[in-house]
Amino acid sequence: MALKFTDENFQKQVLESEILVLVDFYADWCGPCKMMSPVIEELAEQYQDTVKIGKINVDEEPNTAQEYKVMTIPTLLFIKEGKVLETIIGVVSKSSLSEKIDLYK
Repeated sequence: MALKFTDENFQKQVLESEILVLVDFYADWCGPCKMMSPVIEELAEQYQDTVKIGKINVDEEPNTAQEYKVMTIPTLLFIKEGKVLETIIGVVSKSSLSEKIDLYK
């Protein structure tokens, strides 16, 4: 199951993580975000022991979205050791995300 990131736990859960973190910026009303949701859940299950995968709702947690200049959702950030390695905007296939995860983990 994908983790739930918030403005409060983002520093500890994401930026201070020693392993790769995939962050999905989304909103409940966003159609493309809903399309990505099952993909994110499947990846969270698949990589549960090696990668942190979670979601952050831009409506409920606006500060983190602003800090990372998220203007379009879904936006996916690959973060390791506090640094953004890559940003993907929009709907993307599970296989594409798996390739990126395997590249960065």
